[in-house]
Amino acid sequence: MAEPAYTVASDSETTGEEKSSSAFPEIAIGIDIGTSQCSVAVWNGSQVELLKNTRNQKLMRSYVTFKDDIPSGGVSYQLSHEHEMLSGAVIFNMKRLIGRVDTDPVVHSSKNLPFLVQTLDIGVRPFIAALVNNVWRSTTPEEVLAIFLVELRVMAESQLKRPIRNVVLSIPVSFSRFQLTRIERACAMAGLHVLRLMPEPTAVALLYAQQQQQMIHDNMGSGSEKIALIFNMGAGYCDAAVTATAGGVSQIKALAGIATGGEDFLQNMMRHLLPNFDNLFSSRGINEIKSMGLLRVATQDAIHKLSFEESVQIDVDLGNGLRICKQVSREEFEEVNQKIFEKCESLIIQCLHDAKVEADDLTDIIVVGGCSHIPKIKNLVKSVCKRELYKGMNPLEAAVCGTALEGAVASGISDPFGNLDLLTIQATPLGIGIRANGNSFVPIIPRNTTMPARKELVFTTVNDNQTEVLIIVHEGETEKADENHLLGYFKISGIPPAPKGVPEINVCMDINASNVLRVLAGVIMPGSQQPVVPVMEVRMPTVDDGHGWCAEALHRAYGSTLDLMTVQKK
Repeated sequence: MAEPAYTVASDSETTGEEKSSSAFPEIAIGIDIGTSQCSVAVWNGSQVELLKNTRNQKLMRSYVTFKDDIPSGGVSYQLSHEHEMLSGAVIFNMKRLIGRVDTDPVVHSSKNLPFLVQTLDIGVRPFIAALVNNVWRSTTPEEVLAIFLVELRVMAESQLKRPIRNVVLSIPVSFSRFQLTRIERACAMAGLHVLRLMPEPTAVALLYAQQQQQMIHDNMGSGSEKIALIFNMGAGYCDAAVTATAGGVSQIKALAGIATGGEDFLQNMMRHLLPNFDNLFSSRGINEIKSMGLLRVATQDAIHKLSFEESVQIDVDLGNGLRICKQVSREEFEEVNQKIFEKCESLIIQCLHDAKVEADDLTDIIVVGGCSHIPKIKNLVKSVCKRELYKGMNPLEAAVCGTALEGAVASGISDPFGNLDLLTIQATPLGIGIRANGNSFVPIIPRNTTMPARKELVFTTVNDNQTEVLIIVHEGETEKADENHLLGYFKISGIPPAPKGVPEINVCMDINASNVLRVLAGVIMPGSQQPVVPVMEVRMPTVDDGHGWCAEALHRAYGSTLDLMTVQKK
């Protein structure tokens, strides 16, 4: 039987289903779309159940192939052989590229993938293309993700015998708000409504809270607060979180994340095996892309084997007289990737520091994700946290099970046995603030602030008789504003002429329980209780791909006349 054809709708279109339905009473499904593989789960009335595709797989590869007229994803289509990924027609690793501009180092490292990734290095989205009948067919990360989501939706609808509209998705901690809008856009293109976007360790924390609650019920006890460190490392991202759990309530005390994962292990090893890698594949032609793919497959297979063996033999013919035949040991792999392991260690230490928690205070250590099987990762976490790893959950299924639980809770489903009496108190993974004092980033809502949150800060003018100010909103942690994620900007006009430092520009930031960010700004003059100009309210983010140019151009042209400075507290 032929696979049905599916249509990916534009996110600006409204389907008939959307027009006719304003309430969503059904249970939302949970989706964990990883950089390399994905899974779907749902609350079946008594427990979380992982859904399977037609090949009886619970974990599916995250790729889309464009070799036919109708693109197919890893849910409905199975590669006849791993080397089919070398044809240039298969697009994957989109989670690493979505919402990033072509000046991003993560985008540049993706040029080593066996399909076309081109950049102009001017701050716009990269050009991505698949090779279809010897012609490059351009696409976007959102389109690839939407195609994959359509297949996941159809698979779920087939098994659950009902339409699927609502979803809860897991996301990396380090995702910016702009990247979250790209994820939501891809879901809209696939006809899905996002109830929640959960940081992956937060989803794992919810599953942990349910397990602890179930343990208390089974033992007829009250239970005490348990503090756990969650370390999640997949193919594209690495996250850490500290959670305090008691009575089904999980409070995230700290979050930390970086865009480092198994893909970086892989690329480091490829360069180690072929030191002149960049020079050999600089042209990015069809033959070079296929050779890159051959090296990628061989290296990936070796890394997997090194998790269970002390050494492995690599023998691969890359064509054009180039062949690699080498014995690689686990010790060599760890030495080549020493900097990545150091980053992981620093991330855990930072997370513990932000949570104001000592290693001795931890009750459990949870390691999940595709890289959790790497011996060095396990030993590193155990060494920092000084205890053995928690063995109560499947490391590859923990995040999706957490999203399924949140899907049931967010859908208003109740359980007579109390299995869904759960609550996660989330925290902001990144600081949010504005550009002021020149190019300084002034946080208004610091990182790891409990949500919902509302905070404000007072600024003032830097010039005499300044009648306008430019509010540029950023998200991140570095001290320089332009090194953080740009979320948006707006201008306040009509400030009464006055000496510099006299007008008070009050900037307020509000994040609600659904993680929606609003920025409000008003101007108050001395002796007045009311704003002298109407308070402006803007929902962030407002920028789209490449529109950061506008803010930068405005700041270069008028920055000195529209700048702000922080008012020091008395």
